Amino acid sequence: MQPTALWSERIAVSADPGEAFVAALWDEHGGALLGYVTRLVGDPGRAEDIVQEVMLRAWRHADSLDTRARSLRPWLFTVAGHLATDHHRARRSRPEVLGAEALEQRAVGDGIDRAVDAWEVSAAFCALSPEHRGVLLETYYRGRSVAEAAAALGVPEGTVKSRTYYALRALRLALEERGWRP
Repeated sequence: MQPTALWSERIAVSADPGEAFVAALWDEHGGALLGYVTRLVGDPGRAEDIVQEVMLRAWRHADSLDTRARSLRPWLFTVAGHLATDHHRARRSRPEVLGAEALEQRAVGDGIDRAVDAWEVSAAFCALSPEHRGVLLETYYRGRSVAEAAAALGVPEGTVKSRTYYALRALRLALEERGWRP
């Protein structure tokens, strides 16, 4: 049911001149006002709320608004613009209300996950053989090249390369045994 028809029914039931005034305002300016407010706020539901508030204010001031001297369209559009601005400011000043799904997407880690991961990697690292721990310590932790690691460990460069390969495989296996997935 359209608002005009609804207001016409109310006018037939009620002899309130304010309702007749608002119904006439809606008939003449309602569509344009709703289109204007919808473009202002970008949300049809919010626009309807604002237009309803404008019509309520017109009804409250029906006795002081003079329709014979000039059109009420500028007054209606001015009130609607002020209400849209007020509504926008109010929404900006209040914190945004988020659902559980949106909160999960915005969640910021507190570092506990990173600490647990470090603990798991450390435990898996300790399960490696001393040779594998040594080569990973030199190449990854200390950031040494293959030649530098070979010199520090006292083994040939080829041995460092192969130990690094097998040490990483063993570390991955140890982490998977603990249920850790990267």
